[in-house]
Amino acid sequence: MSRRDREQSVRIALGGMLGAGSLVILWLACIVPSGWLGLTAVAGLFPVTATLYAGRAAGYMCWAAGSLLGLVLLPNKGIPLLYLVFLGLYPVVKSRIEGLRRGAVEWLLKLIFFNAALILCWFLFQGLLLPDPPQWLEEGIAIFFAGGNLVFICYDIGLSRLIGLLGHRLSRGGRR
Repeated sequence: MSRRDREQSVRIALGGMLGAGSLVILWLACIVPSGWLGLTAVAGLFPVTATLYAGRAAGYMCWAAGSLLGLVLLPNKGIPLLYLVFLGLYPVVKSRIEGLRRGAVEWLLKLIFFNAALILCWFLFQGLLLPDPPQWLEEGIAIFFAGGNLVFICYDIGLSRLIGLLGHRLSRGGRR
């Protein structure tokens, strides 16, 4: 087996193993009565790790494996759906966007991605879970989106710091 084939095999295996790790966290999010959103966000750290260790392809594989298995195996379909549409995918997309190295363009693309995911989630969840949403939610949709964008900006900044910390730890080989 050539070195290139071995490296590719390692990337595939790592993506699959970290996808299984995401699935375990998503399963915990299904059984924990509170904190499910935070646990779903934590599951998104597995694609980050795959991306840092083995490249974007491994990150996408991790995201796809966790998403698809979650949709098939987990009892609460809303959690893997949120992971599929945003919290699992965004960390990998974020690495691609930040590769542009142009701050204003990066933020614009990140906000476009988030709002597209928010709109998709809105229609998916409305169709699946809330066929008749409360009136206050429909009337306050602008506030919902404004608040969502504020939370997203905080999430992105926090995720960047976690990625920096994880990248630093990986570059040192896990030593303290």
